[in-house]
Parts: sequence; structure tokens; C-alpha cells
Amino acid sequence: MLSRSEVEHVAALARLELSEEEKELFARQLGKIIEYVNTLQELPTDDVPPLVHVVPLKNVWREDKVEEHLEVEKVLSRAPDREERFFRVSRVV
Repeated sequence: MLSRSEVEHVAALARLELSEEEKELFARQLGKIIEYVNTLQELPTDDVPPLVHVVPLKNVWREDKVEEHLEVEKVLSRAPDREERFFRVSRVV
């Protein structure tokens, strides 16, 4: 369990005002978290290779290449409002 002064110090660094009940609560909770982390540090991880991410990731980008596109007039024919070859939309800002 963390001491009350340690909780007060952390709260001061975070610019938090804590009630007496919150200080007691956080002292118990933070103490349990630190205890759990200490338990994890006891695990034998010497043979475990470091990971960048726990889930394997792969690039989801497609290859950048020129492909067939829709005809401009066909696309603009469905636009509610247009100006020459562009969509006309409401002003946002």
C-alpha cells in the first residue's frame, strides 16, 4: 500500500485536489497496482523476444496504381448541386 504522503505527492504533481476518502482509496488501489506490477516483474521473461505490438499487423494500403474511374458526367449527374465539373456543397465554416 502506498503511504498517504505518496498519494498526496502524486496528486500535487497532477494538480488534483483529493478528499481524505479519495486519498485512502487511491492509496489502497495504487498499492495493489504496484504490487501486481512487482508480481509481473518476477516472471521469467529472459527468453521472450521483445515485441512492437502484441497483435500481428500488416500494411493495409493497396498498391498505388492508375485504374479505371467513373465518368465525371455520370458521377455529377447524381449530385444534388454542381458547378461545372465540381460538387457544390454548403459552406462549412
